[in-house]
Amino acid sequence: MSAPAFGMHLADVVPFNLPSIDYRLIAPILILMGAGLLSVLVEAFIPRRGRRPVQLIVVFVALLAAFAMVLAAAGSRAVTAEGSIAIDGPGLLLQGTLLLVALLAAMLMAERMVDPSGDAFAPRASTLPGSEDERQFTQRGYLQTEIWPLFCFSVSGMLLFVVSNDLLIMFVALEIMSLPLYLLAGMARRRRLLSQEAAMKYFLLGALSSAFFLYGSALLYGFSGSIDLPVIADQITAKPSQSWLLMIGAAFVLIGLLFKVGAVPFHQWVPDVYQGSPTPVTGFMAATVKIAAFGALLRVLYVALGGLQWDWAPMLWIIAILTMVVGSVIAITQTDIKRMLAYSSIAQAGFILVGVVAATREGLASALFYLIAYAFTTIGAFAVIAMARDSSGEATHLSRWAGLGRKSPIVATAFTIFMLALAGIPLTSGFIAKFSVFTAAIAAGDTWLVIVAVLASLVAAFFYLRVVVLMFFAEPGPETATVAVPSVFTTVALAAGATVTVVLGVVPQPVLEMVANADVFIR
Repeated sequence: MSAPAFGMHLADVVPFNLPSIDYRLIAPILILMGAGLLSVLVEAFIPRRGRRPVQLIVVFVALLAAFAMVLAAAGSRAVTAEGSIAIDGPGLLLQGTLLLVALLAAMLMAERMVDPSGDAFAPRASTLPGSEDERQFTQRGYLQTEIWPLFCFSVSGMLLFVVSNDLLIMFVALEIMSLPLYLLAGMARRRRLLSQEAAMKYFLLGALSSAFFLYGSALLYGFSGSIDLPVIADQITAKPSQSWLLMIGAAFVLIGLLFKVGAVPFHQWVPDVYQGSPTPVTGFMAATVKIAAFGALLRVLYVALGGLQWDWAPMLWIIAILTMVVGSVIAITQTDIKRMLAYSSIAQAGFILVGVVAATREGLASALFYLIAYAFTTIGAFAVIAMARDSSGEATHLSRWAGLGRKSPIVATAFTIFMLALAGIPLTSGFIAKFSVFTAAIAAGDTWLVIVAVLASLVAAFFYLRVVVLMFFAEPGPETATVAVPSVFTTVALAAGATVTVVLGVVPQPVLEMVANADVFIR
């Protein structure tokens, strides 16, 4: 065979078609991935004492730029990257929420530093007691900037996760999101053993759930001959006789996603990881991972497995009931406030599953609204927990919160708002969120599921209100926590969380209309 003539293009010898990619629609993902790479270069080449301001500029500019691109893509409904990414109303809504919540979480992380004992997320030096020498030592915490590359990569994975239109891209997004979180969970150096234990448990159980997801994806590929979610749906319709490959594959994929949601019986990692991780990281994980995981779960159920609704709906019924009951009941026995909120997070996942089980347009809209409300409430609650300190560091034992309302009434009032919202008390976002999912479920005929959910809500209200009573109706003692003087960043994050929680409870209609107009997932 003779060599090609001089000047002949490669395409003339080996014809191929370049993939069609709309970079405008995937710009938010690319911006955060680029920010992660740039952040790595900053760590490598910028002198240690100059890294922090550069890193903060990179992170905040990237988050704002990505959010602007999400706004620019509003109303778009398109499938790009050779069918592997689907940009639609629910996906854009989840991406926008993720970026806003990640921005608030970044503000909390920006002000948590290394204290003299080595806690990577202690308050700023200016808020700590002690001599000037101690404060100067604490100031070295500003040099701990390795969290920012991990943060950017994790957020980029979340943005990709909620718009993935095939199982392979979804798995890649799952790992991009999860691997940095395993490292962030182990960065509380004051409680080094507890934090590293949490990181190891998160990694091992996360790897197991990823294996379930990957094996389930392989079985679904064996059934349908494709990893594209719409093609899997078409094959389910075309083959009425269900295959064991389909059923087992669908079950394994859902197990992988339900693990990230924190649903029972795949919840074992949640309390340990929430307690052992640095508090700002816990807030970041609690708010954003649930949004990303539910976004992917909804897309898989509604796009790929819609033809199996009569098979997965009873399973999700059982899981939703177990999740609500187990989360609510076990939370009552907790004496650590982070573990209490961990089991609260499990119970909240059960309430969201009530809307998911409805499998209707109204159910989808109610689940999206619940995710938005829960995310801002959670990030605000963990902002308060990060400010409460005692002589040992984080004041997470409930006994340390006795009388806090008399020592720091403003902060305690903000925390009360978040507790009432999580309990579903009227005039808060939590009440509207629960009312939305319960209404959608009743309309879909799931009345008994709603009855169980209401009873679980009554049980859950006990441990939320217990904290409020403890703060305002108990006498402060020498062991009562001290609230650190909040920085500008922390103040903004706390105020934003409280404002959204109240506004969505008093004037929810604009956001309810927004989620209703988001339409359904594109195929």
